[in-house]
Amino acid sequence: MQMIRPATEADLPALQEIERAAGQPFATIGMTAVADDDPPTLERLREFLDAGRAWVWADDADLPIGYLVLGIVDGNAHIEQVSVHPDHAGKRIGKQLIESAARWAKAQGMRAITLTTFTEVPWNGPYYERLGFHYIPVSAEAPEMRAVRAAEAEHGLERWPRTAMLAELTNWS
Repeated sequence: MQMIRPATEADLPALQEIERAAGQPFATIGMTAVADDDPPTLERLREFLDAGRAWVWADDADLPIGYLVLGIVDGNAHIEQVSVHPDHAGKRIGKQLIESAARWAKAQGMRAITLTTFTEVPWNGPYYERLGFHYIPVSAEAPEMRAVRAAEAEHGLERWPRTAMLAELTNWS
């Protein structure tokens, strides 16, 4: 039975492999720098694990095929990364991971869930819009979100149209 469960220390190398594989479709649309970017370090993934904010979608053999790690930005849950191995794309795994994270955040008393994303990549901005996220105007970005966006720009991600998005948790069951 496939399921969402908390990530474990043993899962962390698999999360890096999922991230590498999930980056490859970016190369097909000319975003090779994104495709070739290193996955989060084991130390960084462990921070989410230790905070209790790392989940995986496990296959029938209990091996991760998708994952989500959640930060806290401006008092909101913030999707730092959600990735699904391309071999399992189209099965709504990412959507279910996001819904699970939203339920967790709502249970913690948070009002919203945020993320940053590319606006013109079909499996990014347009996908999140279909899930109920809306674009945050730059002028409305809170201080920590501005810092996140500045760090992403420093990393070179602003070479392509990019934005922050937010979904009110009142919209999630």
